[in-house]
Amino acid sequence: MEWFGVAAYQAPHGRSLAVALDHGGLVVDLAAACAAYDLPVPAADPAGGNWADDVAQLAGLAAAVRAEPGRLSHLPDVAGDLLAPPCSGRIFAAASNYVDHAEEMGTALAAKADSNPYIFIKPDTCLIGPHRAVELPPQSAQVDWEVELAVVIGRIARHVSAADALSYIAAYTVINDVSARDLNVRSDFPFTFDWFQGKCFDTFAPLGPWLVPAALIEDPQSLRIRLSVNDELMQDATTAEMIFTVAEQIAYLSTILTLRPGDVIASGTPDGTGMGRGIYLKPGDVMTAEIEGIGQLVNPVVSAPVPTGN
Repeated sequence: MEWFGVAAYQAPHGRSLAVALDHGGLVVDLAAACAAYDLPVPAADPAGGNWADDVAQLAGLAAAVRAEPGRLSHLPDVAGDLLAPPCSGRIFAAASNYVDHAEEMGTALAAKADSNPYIFIKPDTCLIGPHRAVELPPQSAQVDWEVELAVVIGRIARHVSAADALSYIAAYTVINDVSARDLNVRSDFPFTFDWFQGKCFDTFAPLGPWLVPAALIEDPQSLRIRLSVNDELMQDATTAEMIFTVAEQIAYLSTILTLRPGDVIASGTPDGTGMGRGIYLKPGDVMTAEIEGIGQLVNPVVSAPVPTGN
């Protein structure tokens, strides 16, 4: 199958879907592209329940473009208007899933054989798309970056085995698990960590730029994963370094709850975070998160708006 991806974008009439071709070199309105080639318009939504059919239709569109590219010449490129990809909003995120990252955070891990993935949840209000600004809350002086491979579930998964888990994946994309490190801990309760206030601010989960169907990613455990701040490389690793693989994370989650189509799993970040380096995000910074075979997710950083009251 030729590479393609699916994205949401802000059209003049509202939110619409786009298809990315040529590894993101061309991004056009999905409905307009299908009309240009007299093809049916797929729903292109992992939560819709027909993702396999959607992918087949999208692959047909990509093949038609490859055979007769001239029909796209009149369609506008909408890459500058991208939003977060179509997902349901439940974000399950893995903590300390790379040994080197755990070490830079001063986290002592049990042996994998004696452990399970450590998962927390981020709300849908964290989600923003490419080129949207991450807002630094005034409560924190230590906002940090974390590039991660994001896995989008394509069908209901409950009590699945690790051996079968990859077959439940609809697509992959890039997520940046932005974190307020100084708010992840607190001393006013006997509970050491507070994942809610450290991880759940609005804009703290940039996602995108597009969903790449699982069939186009041969092995999710062999992808290069990087993040730069202001073009300075901070994180550079491969997903082979994960402690718990994508399949093992899906299997574990499915023992606790039912994973639904459109659910997102942020599979953990490698070392090179700001806390490990002793530096943090500031207004004017630009983060570029990138994963091989998927693309680049670029987000600027700004101060959060000052509350105006009622």
